[in-house]
Amino acid sequence: MAGRFAPRTTGPALPHQAAPAARRRTGAPPPGAGAEGRTSPQRAGAEGRTEQPLTREWTPSGPLDLRLVLGPLRRGPADPTFRMTPDGAFWRATRTPEGPGTLRVAARGDRVGAEAWGPGAEWLLAGLPALLGADDDPDAFTPHHHLLAVTERRRPGLRLLRTGLVMESLIPSVLEQKVTTDEAYRAWRLLVRRYGTPAPGPTTTLGLHVMPDARTWAMIPSWEWHKAGVDTKRSSTILRAVRVAPRLEEASSMPFPEAKARLELIPGIGPWTSAETLQRSNGAPDAVTVGDYHLPGIVGHALADNRHATDEEMLTLLAPYEGQRHRATRLILLSGRTPERRGPRMTPGNIAAL
Repeated sequence: MAGRFAPRTTGPALPHQAAPAARRRTGAPPPGAGAEGRTSPQRAGAEGRTEQPLTREWTPSGPLDLRLVLGPLRRGPADPTFRMTPDGAFWRATRTPEGPGTLRVAARGDRVGAEAWGPGAEWLLAGLPALLGADDDPDAFTPHHHLLAVTERRRPGLRLLRTGLVMESLIPSVLEQKVTTDEAYRAWRLLVRRYGTPAPGPTTTLGLHVMPDARTWAMIPSWEWHKAGVDTKRSSTILRAVRVAPRLEEASSMPFPEAKARLELIPGIGPWTSAETLQRSNGAPDAVTVGDYHLPGIVGHALADNRHATDEEMLTLLAPYEGQRHRATRLILLSGRTPERRGPRMTPGNIAAL
């Protein structure tokens, strides 16, 4: 393992502390910021609450399926940071470098309309194109299997999103290490609702919350992690990560190999967690998830009729897609060609009852 880096500040640091200063020095916009689209003024109410949202419209360069693009951000059906409403809109509450923000995105014919609330509203709207895959290049993918060619034609609206935010994907990915998805989703839900903040904007009925900042994560008592079903190994990994949160956030603008190396400097963060994070924060098309409980068997079954494939066999099968292996696995998962479950599923644990 490479040598560790030292945090720039002592004690837990807020993930948004470094970014505003950097932009003042360089004028750098949020990821994907561009001139296209309109932004309307936002009035601030008492105590920083907003009365009117900022708005923007953006026209993608090709087909865009919002459910496919934004789906990876959802951590379970009751994720307090993400909602899809019956009108087809997608709501996202997050902590940006400028502070908490809520984003509502909906299709409007061949355009996408967005509204945003909170201190992070302008940052969220500036990053809307990148979030919806404007930085992604689907033409870089060449299918070498009939299954993938067919799936690609049937899912023309698939784009790989890029949030530009590392910690919001890293923490739930750590919670998902070596446990069932239900256990991980429950832990994320309980911790965000208890220690996060209500999302800005008209979100009361949706129950949206913004995840805690780095200092708050670091202050969560050990018994609260225990009550949420999070073992010491995972909670310790999160605590190590939030103490250098500004350094980890820098990975969002790094090339994939450097970003991966930066995240894996933290003990407890390995290839599985770094891939799951960078797929979302960086839109990394080659961030294949190695070490997953199910994925090798799914890829092996789809491409070689081998439901018992290992990680090594999976990587061999994906070798023709070097540079686009994450997109290849997304298409495999969307194809519906997954093996039937024959063995027992992983048994959920319940350390909170101990």
